Parts: sequence; structure tokens; C-alpha cells
Amino acid sequence: MSFLFSNAQPIQAAIIGANRGIGLGFVRHLLADSRVGTLYGTYRHRDRAQDLLQLAQSGGDRLIPVHLDVTDESQLAQWSQTLTQQRQSLHLLINCVGVLHDGDQIQPEKSLRQIDGDRLLQYFRINSIPSVLLAKHLMPLFRHNQPSVFASISAKVGSIGDNYLGGWYGYRASKAALNMLMHTTAIEYSRRCPQTCLVCLHPGTTDTDLSKPFQRNVPPNKLFPVEKTVHQLMQVIEDLNLDHSGQFFSWDGSPLPW
Repeated sequence: MSFLFSNAQPIQAAIIGANRGIGLGFVRHLLADSRVGTLYGTYRHRDRAQDLLQLAQSGGDRLIPVHLDVTDESQLAQWSQTLTQQRQSLHLLINCVGVLHDGDQIQPEKSLRQIDGDRLLQYFRINSIPSVLLAKHLMPLFRHNQPSVFASISAKVGSIGDNYLGGWYGYRASKAALNMLMHTTAIEYSRRCPQTCLVCLHPGTTDTDLSKPFQRNVPPNKLFPVEKTVHQLMQVIEDLNLDHSGQFFSWDGSPLPW
């Protein structure tokens, strides 16, 4: 039996960055799972969240869209306070927010000549910090005696031990920082929310806007449609138990080096 779904009652879940790509794929997958009760899906820009909002309109009251900028700590604190006042709990959180490129504002660096301090900070602001702020402010919602999973979408290129090609300084470093932040958080959660397993997950190369400019050299069998990525990651999540907390896993369930 799955650790996460071992309780007979439906779980409450939150997908952070649920308006497109892997996040929206998780929303669709979880809505089709009768073991999931309330599902929160966060988005930053309403004009980019039409698919999510339409799902909410047609899916009854299970899916609750949440307008939330995870880089703004005051918004996270307010959302946590609202859920706590409503006496809500969380059993599954998946943070799918991340950036690799954003027009002329952010592009992965190929050499030191392209390093820019402000762009580096932006990588960390989006890829590294939100997960630990979510863990900080949503801790009261995981402080219960039911099995729970807190997962952050990381990337294999954030593995220091697996870095043989170089390049992509900001993206690599921000994902490595995410891994360290969540590994450290897992240690504290083991004391404060002892039924919660925290992990970082590498989704593989998925056919989304994030990977689109870099798909040319990806073998066809290694470029996953969103539905396949979500199915694979949910299988990893369902195979977790508390002994896995603080670890870093690939889409096939294999552990990755830090």
C-alpha cells in the first residue's frame, strides 16, 4: 500500500505553479484520482491560467485556484494563515515553479563571460527560495499524524556530483541550492512534522515551454510528454516512505547524487 494514500480518508493536496506544464498535468492527474479530496492549484498570472480556471469551473468544488506569487513571502504567509484559520491540513504538496529562460531577461549561461549578478539572483529567487518559504509558512498544515509528502521539482543538472559538462551556471546553482535547502528542511520536519516525507524530484526532459529551446539534441525516447512525466513522478511519490525523506530522486525512482 502507498505510504501517502494509506489513510482511508481523501487527502488534501496543493500544486504550486499549476497553470501550465507539469503543474497543470499534476492537477489533471489528481482530479482523476478519487483518493484526492480538496486540490489547491496556484497561479501567478490570471491571463496564463485559463486552462486551470476552466478546470475549476467544470470540476465541481474539489479544485480551488489560488492567485499566489511564491516569490512574495507576505502572500505565502497570508495563504497559510487563511488555511490555518479554516482548520485545513495538507497531505501532498508539489512545487513545480521554476525558470530556465525568460526571453532576454534570463538565458542559461554558456561561459563565465555571460555571468550577470542580477540574473543569477533571479534564478535563485524563483528556483531555490520558494520551496523553503512554502515549508516555513505551511508547516502548521503538515503538523498532523497522517502520512504526507512535500515534493519540489528539481533537475539532474543541479547535481554537483553529476556535473561533467559545465555551463548553465545560474540554473545549475539554483537547483543545487534548492536541493540543499530541502535536505536541511527535511531534517527539521522530521522533528516538527514527523509524518511528512520531503524529497526533490528530477522529472526528466519534458515537452514544455521550459525545455522547448533545448530539445534538438534530446533523443525522442528521452523527451517525455507531460502526461508521462506526471505518471512517472506520481509513481515515485507513491513509492516513498519516511525513510526516503531528504533525498533526491529521478523520474524512474533511482536516487541521484548531490
